[in-house]
Amino acid sequence: MKTIVAGEDKRAKVVEKDLRPLKSGEALLDMECCGVCHTDLHVKNQDFGDVSGVILGHEGIGKVIAVAEDVTSLKVGDRASVAWFFEGCGHCEYCTTGRETLCRSVRNAGYTADGGMAGKCIVSADYAVKVPEGLSSEAASSITCAGVTTYKAIKVSNVHPGEWIIISGLGGLGNLALQYAKNVFNLKVIAVDINDDQLAFAKEFGADMVVDPLKEDLGKVIQEKIGGAHGAVVTAVGKSAFNGAVDAVRAGARVVAVGLPVESMDLSIPRLVLDGIEVVGSLVGTRKDLEEAFQFGAEGKVVPQYHMRDMEDINTIFEEMEAGKIRGRMVLDLRNID
Repeated sequence: MKTIVAGEDKRAKVVEKDLRPLKSGEALLDMECCGVCHTDLHVKNQDFGDVSGVILGHEGIGKVIAVAEDVTSLKVGDRASVAWFFEGCGHCEYCTTGRETLCRSVRNAGYTADGGMAGKCIVSADYAVKVPEGLSSEAASSITCAGVTTYKAIKVSNVHPGEWIIISGLGGLGNLALQYAKNVFNLKVIAVDINDDQLAFAKEFGADMVVDPLKEDLGKVIQEKIGGAHGAVVTAVGKSAFNGAVDAVRAGARVVAVGLPVESMDLSIPRLVLDGIEVVGSLVGTRKDLEEAFQFGAEGKVVPQYHMRDMEDINTIFEEMEAGKIRGRMVLDLRNID
């Protein structure tokens, strides 16, 4: 079957790979599409170590065409996900307390397990979340990572309906974060980005305030206008975005880190202590989070912005991503490939 793998030369390669037989607990998906995430770029570039040869992709949606004899969670004909949280151990302190994405034995699609950028994909059936009726596979692919990641992060922010939240970075994750914040959590949204097109998008999708931190002092503006935000979700990949979010929140607020810049952020320890500011990380979402995120998509409360591309475009997509030219999500069309 045709696949996209991480190459030793830090480029993605379209290659043929053989498909092994199913094992106990597994299902086989005939892949329909797979989104391209910034994490795929990190994996391809060996930022997390050399995993050359692994099939990339963790925003995959496919139709079940076979299941092992002991599988009861999926049946032939279901549509299901290939997500970053590919499989946990199921019995550690994290797996048994609703924090399964922190499992120390976790397997991640497109990194430590073969992912969804392929004609077919073998998944652990109990960890592949079903896609509800009313949600297209293309839209579901974006929700499988970008959607559930931001949905979970807003949960973690502890911002309540009617309160102010900063969404920093309006790219592939941030545009979905804005929609979840407005349409699901009923929050007042401050959209922060340095790109005029992204800010225009934010206005179109209901942002209550937009700020370009290159033109205005984010902390000063937000503190003067509303006394500081009640929380922030930072999807941007520059440390200045994290620093700015801390400056712009009010006492007792929580800043949720989602983006993965290579730099370290600056923190004023007295500010954190005296104002009770919390800075926490949020890693993708659990199977339950993804089930909920899918459902809100099926109800039309979240509409992913995506563009369909061919498998052979993968390195061009990565180049566009590195150049900051991506708008919405790039989704690979995997239907009818050999």
